[in-house]
Parts: sequence; structure tokens; C-alpha cells
Amino acid sequence: MQREGSRVKKEVCSCLRARLVESLIQSTQDLQVSPVVKYSALSLFANRFYPSLIGAGTKDAKSWLLQPLRKSNLQLFVLVAIWISSKIYDSFSLSVKYFKSLANNTIKEQHFTTKDFLKAELVLMQVLKFEIGMLSIPFCFFEDLLTKFSEVARVGKQLSFGEEEMTF
Repeated sequence: MQREGSRVKKEVCSCLRARLVESLIQSTQDLQVSPVVKYSALSLFANRFYPSLIGAGTKDAKSWLLQPLRKSNLQLFVLVAIWISSKIYDSFSLSVKYFKSLANNTIKEQHFTTKDFLKAELVLMQVLKFEIGMLSIPFCFFEDLLTKFSEVARVGKQLSFGEEEMTF
């Protein structure tokens, strides 16, 4: 009986994780962040933060964001993971106001303040023991380069098109 209960819990966790990952990807599209920000946020949240909450549990957590662990709070942590990634990889990181605005539109169960975002950032960092290095996502750099080369190629094609018209 206990084995069946743990199986059901794992299915619920994996289903919730999938919805949160979808939310992360949709949020990165709405915010129009670069691929490296998207994938590093995915790594921070889905591969590191979320499993540490589910595996070890949050019994010792002192933050109201983790006790009890709600879907709306996890959605906040999704946005915070994107925010942290933006701070790491973008020359001009997105303001917390963009994330708060997005949260107001996407998280219906709870309203979060700017102060809540700052607190969630600290909690996420504490759960990860401040280890936010992104060495596990080198393919992100290649995709970012590919995107930049595609843009350069597109501009080059437009420029060469202009030259063809001028050639007699």
C-alpha cells in the first residue's frame, strides 16, 4: 500500500513538474529572452531546485514560500529562475517589474509583491546552497551563437539583395 502511495506521489510530482516547465518556456517566450537565459533557467528550476524540494522535502524550511508548498509559489520560483538567469547572461537584465507584471497575468491563485520576488530569489539561492553555476548547459551557448549567426546571415542576405538590384 505504501509503495502505491509513493508511485501516485511521483506521478503527481512529474505532472506538476511538466506543467511548471511549460510555464517556464511560455514565460521565456513572453519575455523574449535569449536561448541561453531560457535553458539556464530551465536547468536552475527543473533540474536543480524542483528535485531538491521533492527529494528532500521542505520540512525544515522556514520560509512561507516553502511551507506549505503551493503551485502558485512554485510558479513564482519559475519566474525567479528566469530572473536569476537573466542577471547572469544578459548585459541588461530584466527588471523585477517585468516579472511582477507577468506574475500578475499568469498566477491567478495568489498576488506577489516585488518584496516577495526578492524573498523568493533568496530562498531559491539558499535551497541551491548558492551554487548557481551553469556548467551543465554548454549547448545553450551553441544555440545562442547559431541564433546570432542566423541574424547576421539574414542581414547579409538583405544587403546582397540590394547589391544585385544595383548591378547592371
